[in-house]
Amino acid sequence: MSISERISPLIGRMAIAWFFLSEAWARLSTFDATVTLMRMQHIPAAPPLLVLALLAMLLGSLSLIAGFHTRHGAMLLFGFTVIVSVLMHAYWTLADPVARAADYDIFIRNITIAGGLLLLVGMGPGPFAFDNAVKQRR
Repeated sequence: MSISERISPLIGRMAIAWFFLSEAWARLSTFDATVTLMRMQHIPAAPPLLVLALLAMLLGSLSLIAGFHTRHGAMLLFGFTVIVSVLMHAYWTLADPVARAADYDIFIRNITIAGGLLLLVGMGPGPFAFDNAVKQRR
């Protein structure tokens, strides 16, 4: 196995985790504004759902960083990403072409990230992960 095959999954996990942690920080920093945006999309019980979203982003990201239960963390983030994309970025409902294009960009970015998360679910964390240490002890 080449060095790029060994290190690429680790770097990829870190990049995806960085994205989710930075988004979690942004949502936490603007909690009230995010709740307002959620309510504008007719999301019921926005504050507790935002707290759950922040927990999902944090726990999923930590799982990817450590490579511990990586497939579970990636699946959590995958489900979260798809649900949020459909509920918060429903570009197909917008009449204004500029707003539709902007929401489409965010939607398609999120679906692309979801695809990367599915690769982690299917292929695993790579060689640099606590998941591998757990397997070796069995």
